[in-house]
Amino acid sequence: MSRSNQHFVASLIHTIATHTSDVNSVAFSPDGTLATASGDKTVRLWNTADFSELTASPLVGHSYYVHCCTFSPFGTILATCSTDGKLILWDVKSGSKVATFQHSSKQSIRVCRFSPDSNYIVSGSDDETLALWDITTKTLVRSYKTCHDASVVACAFTPDSTFIVSGSSIGDLRVWDAKYGHGKALIYNLDCHDLGVTSCDFSPHIRVKDHGISGCVTYELATSGQDNLVKIWEMTADLSCASVVLKQKLTLKGHEGTVNFCCFSSNGNFIASASIDKTVRVWDSSTGQQLCEVEGHTRYVTSCAFSNDSRLLASGSNDKLVMIWKLTTQEDCIVNLLDNYKEPQCALKTKDANGVHKPMDSWSAEEVGDWLGQIDLGQYRDNFVSNAIDGTELCNMNDKMLIDLGVAAMGHRNRILRCIKTAQNKPTVSRSVSNLSDNGIPDEYLCPITREVMKDPVMAEDGYTYERSAIQGWIDKGKDTSPMTSIPLKTKQLIPNRSLKMLIQNYLDSGKG
Repeated sequence: MSRSNQHFVASLIHTIATHTSDVNSVAFSPDGTLATASGDKTVRLWNTADFSELTASPLVGHSYYVHCCTFSPFGTILATCSTDGKLILWDVKSGSKVATFQHSSKQSIRVCRFSPDSNYIVSGSDDETLALWDITTKTLVRSYKTCHDASVVACAFTPDSTFIVSGSSIGDLRVWDAKYGHGKALIYNLDCHDLGVTSCDFSPHIRVKDHGISGCVTYELATSGQDNLVKIWEMTADLSCASVVLKQKLTLKGHEGTVNFCCFSSNGNFIASASIDKTVRVWDSSTGQQLCEVEGHTRYVTSCAFSNDSRLLASGSNDKLVMIWKLTTQEDCIVNLLDNYKEPQCALKTKDANGVHKPMDSWSAEEVGDWLGQIDLGQYRDNFVSNAIDGTELCNMNDKMLIDLGVAAMGHRNRILRCIKTAQNKPTVSRSVSNLSDNGIPDEYLCPITREVMKDPVMAEDGYTYERSAIQGWIDKGKDTSPMTSIPLKTKQLIPNRSLKMLIQNYLDSGKG
């Protein structure tokens, strides 16, 4: 997905409800495998083609809360760490353990990250230290023991595997040499985030000065924290003398609670952030503009991850769910709606003795019954025919009369009334306006209950989007079936449709509404 100044629309395509405790971490491998780690002590692997669980899953080996999971650059190894003080490397294909590491203190390990060159993995612990491990030899390379004065909860390698950045629960950020063995921090920032850093991640982009002659390179770093912010930093390093300068570039504001996690997309163009405010947000990494707000979880969102092509976004939450969202630009979303639209067959293909199409008010009751079949509502044919509903009666039909005829589903009543109008008016439908209501407003923007432009659209369990006050009023009246399908609603939970709300607002701002 290329960089664009357009906003995104996030569509929920699947929900994983297998975990029995908080989902603390999600991660995609390069080939699209999804890993999910939970407080239920398990890690699970999923095929995102059909969201089936892989045969190697679940990975069971931790005895306490699993805090983090991350794939190696080639996706063949998965690393997980836990309150049990263990960092475990797993073979993704077989599900077997490759190695198990522990800090000398054996305290909880909060975070782990692979080096981009696949040679090392770094882990951060409640013992206030970082540990660097050699994956091939399965040995400790070094321990950064004078690391932080609080739990190390965030760490990341630069894209060239030269430096490590770590963050602590009291808000400081430190930079370490990963290549030459310097044991002291090369630089530190004590005021990275008020109250605490929660995560950090590097963009894959590197800017090299003077074609590498001067040895000066610039990296882009994103951090999140307890101050409700995501920050983007420029980290400039002189590789000839291991001198590092850290400078804040952008502050991304919008979350209304602690930002638990942030990550770059694989192309570096976007940043996703997950928050206590129950939302995930997508940002343009170059401008800091918010491109999308995703809301669906009922509790804190703990983690998020982009797929390798940036078209999928996974989110994990304390509500024990993993949600997978498809990201689409607004323009593509509208084009897809129009491309998939099928014009309703509202005009009966019946001719009189002279071969002229008969107007609706001249139809017989049998022809009305045939027309119902053409608009996919043939189940009401017998009722209409037995009640002698001919064309004249059909032209004068209203909502109450349809209810009396046994059309209980509001969606079906709305379809009949719309098709009656369309057949009477004999409109010409073009691709550009085929999905518009009578007043020219896209039908998707209208509440199916009130037929008014929605101000606070929400999704119900039936998959339809309604104006919140309308569907809530429906529920408050004690009705437990869908107003569109008459199928029982298993839950009365309403999920804000932020993506549609954004589309409606943009439509209104353009002056079309």
